[in-house]
Amino acid sequence: MSLEITVRGSAEQQHPAERATVAMAAVVEGDDKQTVFADAVAIQEPLSAQLKDLVDLRAVHGWSSDQVRVFSHRPWDADGRRGEVVHVARVHVRAEFVDFERLSGFLDDWSGVDGVEIGGISWDVSAKNRRAYEAQVRASAVDDAVTKAQAYADAVRRGKVVAVQLADPGMLAGEDRGVPALLTAADARSGGALDLDLAPEEIVIRVEVDARFRAD
Repeated sequence: MSLEITVRGSAEQQHPAERATVAMAAVVEGDDKQTVFADAVAIQEPLSAQLKDLVDLRAVHGWSSDQVRVFSHRPWDADGRRGEVVHVARVHVRAEFVDFERLSGFLDDWSGVDGVEIGGISWDVSAKNRRAYEAQVRASAVDDAVTKAQAYADAVRRGKVVAVQLADPGMLAGEDRGVPALLTAADARSGGALDLDLAPEEIVIRVEVDARFRAD
């Protein structure tokens, strides 16, 4: 009678960061809705102009500014009373940098500008390299599953294992669907500072795979 063996294989690689996506916003508050919106746009315009120049210099791979939010609220004071209406305008900007030296200078400049918020930086490898790295790690995860399954078979004096099913975690036949194969990038968060020196963590790409084997 054949022995059925089910295991989960895993593997990971670490790679230096190759791109950094910066989340920013031009934010203005005031007592006049039209004025705060105009002031937020006045901040966003030179920011966008600089990003366009950085694209030409190939320091920025791409950028966008496609989210605008204008809202009003009445803040509470220390005595628990509602204050006057405050209007807020927020224009979001995202930019993907590939030149980290220019990124540091960019954040140095804009972190000191009133009305500019730097939400954080997400680090990653390039999209092209990520696909290649994921393929390599996925193959290593399968190798790990084979090694584990063969160790089980050897322990009970069975022969060479033969794969009969491979799937992302939780997706083998007869199992509930679970979380897909884990592919993660290490993130770092940073605000601007004088002479900012960015040192991102390496990007961790990890894959898990479920596998079912048969051994005679």
